[in-house]
Amino acid sequence: MNKPAYDVIMSQTGGDLQPATFETVEEERQYRKKRLTAGFRLFGKLGFDEGAAGHITVRDPEYPDHFWVNPFGVSFKQIKMSQLLLVNHKGDVVEGEGMLNGAAFTIHGNIHAARPDVIAAAHAHSVYGKSWSSLGRELDPLTQDSCAFYEDHSLFDDFTGVVLDADEGRRIGAALGQNKACILQNHGLLTVGSCVDSAVWWFITMERTCQAQLMAEAAGTPKLIRPEIAEITYNSVGTEQAGWFSFQPMHDVIVAEQPDMFG
Repeated sequence: MNKPAYDVIMSQTGGDLQPATFETVEEERQYRKKRLTAGFRLFGKLGFDEGAAGHITVRDPEYPDHFWVNPFGVSFKQIKMSQLLLVNHKGDVVEGEGMLNGAAFTIHGNIHAARPDVIAAAHAHSVYGKSWSSLGRELDPLTQDSCAFYEDHSLFDDFTGVVLDADEGRRIGAALGQNKACILQNHGLLTVGSCVDSAVWWFITMERTCQAQLMAEAAGTPKLIRPEIAEITYNSVGTEQAGWFSFQPMHDVIVAEQPDMFG
């Protein structure tokens, strides 16, 4: 990760990205839960749902060893903010009603524990992400958008089934390292960020990057972007500010289309 852990907003003066400020911890919690709910609805709209699989989490601002997550078995397309669960790092549901997805706790609990800078994490069984993951390869810098992940993603190449074992969760966290994303071989994609906005955007654009590379390789032999150009491009499209900003148009559209989500 290349930026400190905070929610970010666009300053109204000067157009610079600045840390969000809140009068109370309750206000900050509400803000994070709203962004999380919008992220789920976007995943549903984009077709990232696969039965009951997939989860996004956000760390609680008051209790850093707790995170908010979707209840198991509730569709991304229908989830409401009032249904979110607050879970501690022991796996106990301390607020909310519904079942906790064991894989969600195993993966996200370990990531949040190992990475204090990570405020939010996203994982789903999206079609192109899981297709690309079966190749056991990292992504190449083929396009401007793919450069967001240049030398900032990794591969977890030891699939052993549904992630329910704590040790595997720790190994996924270790494979992620300090990167913003990890390809879980034979499984799918995992992204993290210093706010919900960036974590969700990284997942969306990583899924599309997988799609683009699969299509390009099916058509021929893609030409890679030179390393020095990929690095320069990364510094434009791969920062936390860029991730946050890229999420805003999609967030505004989904909130306008589905205002019921905050019920």
